[in-house]
Amino acid sequence: MSFQVIRLFLYLWMHDYRNRNAKTLSGGETQRVAVARALVTEPEVLILDEPTANLNPISVSKIEEVLAHIIAGKKTTLIMATHDMSQGQRLADRIGVMVAVRVIQVGHPREVFISPQTKEVAEFVGVENILSGIVKDRDGNLVTIDIGRNIVEAISDYQPGEKVFALIRPEDITLTLSKGRSSARNNFAGKIIKMISTEPLIRVEIDCGFPLLALITRRSSEEMGLTIGKPVYGSIKASTIGVIKRW
Repeated sequence: MSFQVIRLFLYLWMHDYRNRNAKTLSGGETQRVAVARALVTEPEVLILDEPTANLNPISVSKIEEVLAHIIAGKKTTLIMATHDMSQGQRLADRIGVMVAVRVIQVGHPREVFISPQTKEVAEFVGVENILSGIVKDRDGNLVTIDIGRNIVEAISDYQPGEKVFALIRPEDITLTLSKGRSSARNNFAGKIIKMISTEPLIRVEIDCGFPLLALITRRSSEEMGLTIGKPVYGSIKASTIGVIKRW
């Protein structure tokens, strides 16, 4: 998309505001005007501070569409701050995660989201099961991690005795009603202590001697008859568990 096309797009997009007093614009409308004003100058470098904050989903989609075309054209460098993790994945070629005024990891979005290097980055990108432990044994690239009242098997090159965190994403946990239903190396027996609906998914918190949070579809939950207090098994493949050093 050329900047001429972008200018036309922005003109049509902002057409309804042409006779509006700036003082009457809402926060979201003001944000849209600011983005349009910045883009129309055809800058070589564009610095954006949460450009889609306070916007409805339709406006967010429109702004992201324009930004994506500018990025694809490679004529303008975009530097954007955002708290929206999924937006970073959709738009960025490289992501830097900043915590407490420090950039603690930089890399391709897939690298940052799949292989966070610190606990802080893991928390930021949505890893909600972070288990503290010590590597107990290693067989090739398969390690056994002692997390206290249980052990976790994962793929890693850490050596026995090293202090680590085992990172488990809620979407990588399979819930079953019996232990033999899964071939995964990690099978934890527990009871459901909390269920929260976040359509179309259900967040299921299990007490396995340690808290374990899983995500399943509403349909799966209904088919298994899941309720608070019901015994279940949480199964996790060793290959889906991330392992990072605990400094």
